[in-house]
Amino acid sequence: MTGQPSNLPRYLQLMWGLDDGARRGPKPKLTITDIGEAAVAVADAEGFDAVSMKAIAQRLEVTTMSLYRYVEAKEDIYEIMLDVAYGRPAADLTAHGSWRERLAAWAHAIAAQLRKRPWLTAIPMRRPPAGPNTLSWTEAGITAFDKTALTSQAKLSSLLLVDGFVRNHVRMSSELGALDTESASGADQYGVVLGQVIDEERFPRLCSAVRSQVLHDDTDDFYSEELAFGLEVIFDGIGVRIEQAG
Repeated sequence: MTGQPSNLPRYLQLMWGLDDGARRGPKPKLTITDIGEAAVAVADAEGFDAVSMKAIAQRLEVTTMSLYRYVEAKEDIYEIMLDVAYGRPAADLTAHGSWRERLAAWAHAIAAQLRKRPWLTAIPMRRPPAGPNTLSWTEAGITAFDKTALTSQAKLSSLLLVDGFVRNHVRMSSELGALDTESASGADQYGVVLGQVIDEERFPRLCSAVRSQVLHDDTDDFYSEELAFGLEVIFDGIGVRIEQAG
């Protein structure tokens, strides 16, 4: 199912190889991938907030205005860099096992990509990504449900639920410093603070949680255990829907 290239923003035409090249002026010196890689390099080195048309142009040693031959606005860059940063999923990512095993493999692969570059969770979404790499990830995720009776819409909705949880978990973990195994995280410090300010009479359930170490002492435990717990709960809910679908 394809649309007419003329209906697509120029950056999407370029990402999908649908540009016919019939534009006035000199032949473009860059590819859309060049621009995406430069944007990713800026974000990796200086953080997402440092990504700008000027910073990208400096990386590429071109003028800022020359980038507008490829994109209409800085927001277009976001989808390009997202596509470049994700890359393509492994061909057999969701090819084996039960639907839960397939979906878990997909979720953990997504989490690994986001954990490697936490700034990906800061990219504002004007619309769902439509690049070739990100759609390949979506296709791989939907494939996890091939052996179920879920409708196509239910498969996509389930995948979006998992993706949203994983994305938010990595974002929250990053903000709390729980992705940095070299130093105490906000989650670690929070448990220490609670231990000093709450009392059994006013907060009996919270005290019990702190005592049982629900608030993790180890940074990586917080990340991995909360990720596993969240996925298990979501999968249990999806499993009920699958059973109902027959």
